[in-house]
Amino acid sequence: MEALFQHFRKEEQGFIEQVSGWLIDVEDRYTPKLTDFLDPRQRFIVQSVVGAGDVKMAESGLFDDAERKRMLLYPDYYELQPEDFGITVFELSYPVKFVTLKHPDILGSMMSIGLDRSKYGDIRIEGQRIQIAVADEVKSYLQANFTTAAKVKVHLEEVTDPEDLIGTSEEWTDESHTVSSLRLDTVISSVYNISRQKASALINGGKVKVNWTVQEQPSFELNESDILSSRGYGRIKIGMIEGRTKKDKIRLQIGRLENAK
Repeated sequence: MEALFQHFRKEEQGFIEQVSGWLIDVEDRYTPKLTDFLDPRQRFIVQSVVGAGDVKMAESGLFDDAERKRMLLYPDYYELQPEDFGITVFELSYPVKFVTLKHPDILGSMMSIGLDRSKYGDIRIEGQRIQIAVADEVKSYLQANFTTAAKVKVHLEEVTDPEDLIGTSEEWTDESHTVSSLRLDTVISSVYNISRQKASALINGGKVKVNWTVQEQPSFELNESDILSSRGYGRIKIGMIEGRTKKDKIRLQIGRLENAK
């Protein structure tokens, strides 16, 4: 375990221990383990812990190119079924003539009823249509309690036809960068072509999130599969760290999503 810890952040050790427990359960009990919705960084950790052993992995968020997904760890004998992921997608019915609901409205309303973020996946918005992926174990609770958003009444209707799911309009572009370090301020400065001072000001001002959590330390070290969002600049996905140049600079592959919130 200690050898594994050294490759990850100290604050991720608790999650690594949890994943190790899941792996032991699958191996000892020979039964599948379904996770809550995980972000890309968490799924990267799961893949690293499980490795290339006998336990298999699969993931689903129902939506195409879902950002948040549930993972299933299962023994090699197990025959995977789509329903094993336990995900339901709801579409919101609301008075579209009188209000325009946005992502923060939906997110805030769901958090206000005490629903943990790990129990729902992507929130997709296309014009006036809004869909939410949720874990089956909380869908009855959500239907009973999620009745308002931005002070208007909403009603949840289950989406049963995959053809009716909202697709993704996000277009990531791949880029290569050479950076002196994986410090947050250094990477932001390079990717957004701004000064280190301006990058630090964004971070210190609480305008930068790493894996959906505000990060106010310019010296924070980034790692593969981290997701960064900087207010006004868009979203970055850290891809492969490809080693160092002759001048000891780090070759870094990223994905960029412009104007992301």
